[in-house]
Amino acid sequence: MGANPLAETHLLARSRVYSFRRFRIQVTDGPERGTEKVSDATEFGIGSAPGNQLQLTDPTVSRHHCLITASPQGFLLRDLGSKNGTTLAGFRVESAYLHSGAVIGLGLTTLRFDPLEDEIREPLSEDERFGRALGKSAGMRRIFALLPRIAASDSTVLLEGETGSGKTLLADAIHQAGPRARNPFVVVDCGSIPPTLIESELFGHEKGAFTGAHAARAGAFQAAQGGTVFLDEVAEMPLEMQPKLLRALEDRVIKRIGSVDPIRLDVRVIAATNRDLRQEVNRGSFRSDLFYRLNIVRLRIPPLRERREDIPLLVTHFYGQFVSDGDPNPPAELIASLSRQDWPGNVRELRSAVERSVLMGDPQLWREIVDPPLAPAGAAPVPGAADFDPTVSFRAAKERAVASWERSYIGELVRRSGGNLSQAARMAHMDRNHLRELVRRHGIPVREE
Repeated sequence: MGANPLAETHLLARSRVYSFRRFRIQVTDGPERGTEKVSDATEFGIGSAPGNQLQLTDPTVSRHHCLITASPQGFLLRDLGSKNGTTLAGFRVESAYLHSGAVIGLGLTTLRFDPLEDEIREPLSEDERFGRALGKSAGMRRIFALLPRIAASDSTVLLEGETGSGKTLLADAIHQAGPRARNPFVVVDCGSIPPTLIESELFGHEKGAFTGAHAARAGAFQAAQGGTVFLDEVAEMPLEMQPKLLRALEDRVIKRIGSVDPIRLDVRVIAATNRDLRQEVNRGSFRSDLFYRLNIVRLRIPPLRERREDIPLLVTHFYGQFVSDGDPNPPAELIASLSRQDWPGNVRELRSAVERSVLMGDPQLWREIVDPPLAPAGAAPVPGAADFDPTVSFRAAKERAVASWERSYIGELVRRSGGNLSQAARMAHMDRNHLRELVRRHGIPVREE
């Protein structure tokens, strides 16, 4: 469904204030009939679990059933992978924009949605950076306004954002701006560690604790004493490891594998994920108690396509980093070309494109590389004389061919795996995180099961 006529007034970005309309949810049928709730933030969660803005006792409602978000395009309703689904005017939807009086169905419960006239206003930072993180958009300046207080505290932070959106950079910026800045910042990539080794990576082990443990080793938590542990892609943590992590976070005590001696922890924890952990809780792949323990302060980093006004700033920053001599300012044509794209790989992909443009030097060359015409997903490139273009340099033609082949290969790989990301990664002997980034870059739909 498209955006509705009220979109322009739902979420307004002003120079120093971020404003969004409140809305009211009324339960018109179901166990909580007659209950009303008014939103007090941009997100409004509905489900049976504690922590939702509207908590329902209806047994047909999932723990985290759906979410309503005030966005620049309107009020967005999104199902969170609920068991019985979410309906709008009787039709099951995964996401849709709401209009005044919209009727929402959740299991045996019926809700009515109505926008209100009053607004909530939040301050925007006047700065376009926090640490090494950059952004002039309202979405990023809103985050920058919150970070000084967050950094000064010791609260656990959960960063949500797509791959390449800058979660690690923001976690490091929080650490560097806080009282633990002089102590270690230890990164644990939960998605790249084999399940059999993750406990050792986190908590350490003693010599001889298992085959291959030739010497005692401190884990990430012990190595980060006095500092910060950053658990990247925490949604990838094996289910059997999650209770041990929960105990460590609650008790602030760990034991190395093969030891009975407790180690008292003095660390801050920042976690990050490119998934919505509420959906993972519904699926049963992430423990609800661990989610609640991590979800003390949650920040969503908007993807680059939602903050296009940041692209010129980022391009200028990266271009200046890569130019060793000459004019550090990027050509206007390069900025315009990069600003037109959606960047499914987000800031990381944009940075790579700027680096390639600097390496190639010739504007004709970077035009071909920055925005190469790609074949449709699944279409195999057929080399031959018809593909030869004498006006295109060898390097640009090679980059175009590689990108086209990559899209074709990934498309066929996903098709043969039935759209299952994990199975596709195993078939190709690829790291799942890398494959996830490629399918997003080429817009190929997959299932993360």
